[in-house]
Amino acid sequence: MPPVTLTYEDGTVRVAGAPAESLPGMEADARSATGRAPAHRYREIREALRERGRDVDDRVLDLPALPALDSGYVLREYQREALDAWEASDRRGVLELPTGSGKTVIALAAIVAAATPALVVVPTVDLLEQWHRELSATFDAPVGRLGGGEQTVEALTVATYDSAYLRADELGDRFGLLVFDEVHHLGGEGYRDIARLFAAPARLGLTATFERPDGAHEAVAELVGPVVYDLDPDDLAGEHLAEYEVRRVEVELTAAERERYEAAQGTFVDYVRDAGIRFTSGSDYQELVKRSGTDPRAREALLAKQRAREVMMNADAKLDRLARILDRHRGERVIVFTAHTALVYRISERFLIPAITAETGTDERRETLSRFRDGTYSRVVAANVLDEGVDVPEASVGVILSGSGSEREFTQRLGRILRPGADGTKTATLYELVTSETAEERVAQRRR
Repeated sequence: MPPVTLTYEDGTVRVAGAPAESLPGMEADARSATGRAPAHRYREIREALRERGRDVDDRVLDLPALPALDSGYVLREYQREALDAWEASDRRGVLELPTGSGKTVIALAAIVAAATPALVVVPTVDLLEQWHRELSATFDAPVGRLGGGEQTVEALTVATYDSAYLRADELGDRFGLLVFDEVHHLGGEGYRDIARLFAAPARLGLTATFERPDGAHEAVAELVGPVVYDLDPDDLAGEHLAEYEVRRVEVELTAAERERYEAAQGTFVDYVRDAGIRFTSGSDYQELVKRSGTDPRAREALLAKQRAREVMMNADAKLDRLARILDRHRGERVIVFTAHTALVYRISERFLIPAITAETGTDERRETLSRFRDGTYSRVVAANVLDEGVDVPEASVGVILSGSGSEREFTQRLGRILRPGADGTKTATLYELVTSETAEERVAQRRR
């Protein structure tokens, strides 16, 4: 019996010499009398053919030469356990570990263990540059970069999700290992094509918390693998991460704020009650958004909800309490987190704290974080942009003035203050400022 021939073509694996319907993900191509499957099925197809005793002429991967690699890192016990779990899962799977626990170190060890060309995919240009620096410093090999104005491909390459998406069908046969940093981004329908169009058999996902409101875990499990190892901050606090405490501080609305909040919240509640919307799932909110396109009352309800949210999250009492916290922690590095850019600028002006928002230029943000790192600045305030994808210097105090109900956002913010101090005795403190008798109490409960 002649061998089965496998080739790569524009994000797919073409199979000649075997019944298409008998192989994973394969569909018959009548024009060529062959079968085709998405490239991510490559490993499954190989295994299925091997189980049937078929000889295979495998021409799928066109891997560039890669020198022998050695990271030089000695893994901590839990890092070794995480790597072993990934190896035991046939080099596929997601590691869910807290910020500051050394996920990058584990990934570097995985690249050494796999001994195959690797593509690291990251969500931001900041992370692109951090990974490029880390790979270049660790390995005696050129490192390619896709994104941030550069398009170079090497056996070791780091790419933004956007760049990897644009070039996936072209480069899908060039790597044996894919590393997805902040792998929860892969749950988005568009980015899934990155994993679908690459043939790389080995796949590693990294995240601090694999929470997605759209329930995309199944897609990531299929394309990268399931969660094979997970720890939370409590598992590492005291030995590998700083001891920490979370303090919830309730503040009151002023009489004027309470009046505005109740009026806006009442408008929202009255509409959803009359419309029979119960918010038992995310689709209920989407239904309200759809209705707002044609129903003036639905639109007013959404606007009212936004007004109520702004009142409760930006309460004047939060700034008064922030002043007391900053005074209590004089001399310590403090990060203040908010959900609204306008509040960032109010805080920056009132307390003379450097501000970082989505409007902050790349050079200015780097300069601010550099001065925060070297101690020139002891405080910084940010609107969401420091939650992930940025290398934030060590701090010991975090203050959440406002945020979403996302567990991932909360975990990321907590992780920003958990790096252990030089003497290993640091205790970190995270304050949550919550406006009492408002919907923010439920928001805070959801993220915890």
